[in-house]
Amino acid sequence: MSQKGEQANKKCFCPIESIFEIIGRKWTLLILCEIATSTKRFGQLQKSLKGISPKTLSSRLQELEQIGIISKKVYPEVPPRVEYALTPQGESLKAIILSLDEWGKEYLSEK
Repeated sequence: MSQKGEQANKKCFCPIESIFEIIGRKWTLLILCEIATSTKRFGQLQKSLKGISPKTLSSRLQELEQIGIISKKVYPEVPPRVEYALTPQGESLKAIILSLDEWGKEYLSEK
């Protein structure tokens, strides 16, 4: 195999690319923005994220929980109550997420 072919098969590691693998999927950043302000229940997230399907919301929450960005707390009640919050690793993203939110508000107000 040529050197060029070997380079094409190697995956380039870029920190920004890796963060976009986590938060770049549709709805993920918006979900994190909601949870960054306070602990949220599934219904609260669905209500505040107009247009997201329950299946998509559930899927994104599971992905974020699996990679350790959010935690899920299930209360033994009927009906079941589930709350989502940022983990310490997720908290480290909070300033970035809220900065993006603030930048977006300023950008929109200038238009």
